[in-house]
Amino acid sequence: MANIAFIGLGVMGYPMAGHLKRAGHELTVYNRTRAKAEQWVVEHGGRLAPTPGEAAKDQDLIMVCVGNDSDLREVISAEQGVLTGARNGAVVVDHTTASADAAREMAAACAARGVGFLDAPVSGGQAGAVSGQLTIMVGGDEAVFDLARPVVNVYARMVRRMGEVGTGQLTKMVNQVCIAGLIQGLAEGLHFAQQSGIDPEAAMAVISKGAAQSWQLEHRHRSMIAGEFDFGFAVDWMRKDLGIVLDEARRNGANLPVTALVDQFYAEVQRMGGGRWDTSSLIARLNRVK
Repeated sequence: MANIAFIGLGVMGYPMAGHLKRAGHELTVYNRTRAKAEQWVVEHGGRLAPTPGEAAKDQDLIMVCVGNDSDLREVISAEQGVLTGARNGAVVVDHTTASADAAREMAAACAARGVGFLDAPVSGGQAGAVSGQLTIMVGGDEAVFDLARPVVNVYARMVRRMGEVGTGQLTKMVNQVCIAGLIQGLAEGLHFAQQSGIDPEAAMAVISKGAAQSWQLEHRHRSMIAGEFDFGFAVDWMRKDLGIVLDEARRNGANLPVTALVDQFYAEVQRMGGGRWDTSSLIARLNRVK
């Protein structure tokens, strides 16, 4: 059993930290909104810390799950951040979806203090976090990965080291590129079915047993047909992720015309007031334009 700090108790971090506590690890938690951390401690036990640095003191592992690059810098390297309290030999496991550059920057800051660092973004959404069935793609030193993997396995169905620091984030970018295209294709397929006068539910039942099968089809087609989007992974967050992808593509020369187009479709959903809608809300813009 490990002594663990968990920084960031949002829709993902809250259940992930809960899995660690139920597995028998000792947890200290920090969240920018203190009431959320207090609620977690009431529900699960453990200890609440007033700052990331205090949470990191005497811990073996410091798990981080925050919103973006600036949040990551704030909780790790800023005043009262993790590195003000982490001991030599501790390991930071960053589950934030951030840029590869931010991951490398944080790894260098950690190394200067004798702290290991892994960029370990996750896929599987809130449902995967709650069920403990996340997919985790990891960048970092192999020896550091070996130290953290038994703990990360608690809330994962798949964990794989992809290479050195930054490769976890790059793999998450691949994930988001694929999801963006899949959801747009599903939205267009459902829209086409509706416009053609065939039963879209029946169509999905048939094609889900063939080559069109996907997680998005299986788990989102009913809510898309019903026009229900008040759940899941928010459009605002997807646009943040696609912005990271497109920035990286400009640097590495990748040609991503569909991703860029879908990003603009999500911008349209935001203008419709759907910034907090699930990413499957791409169909809403199609059904609006007839």
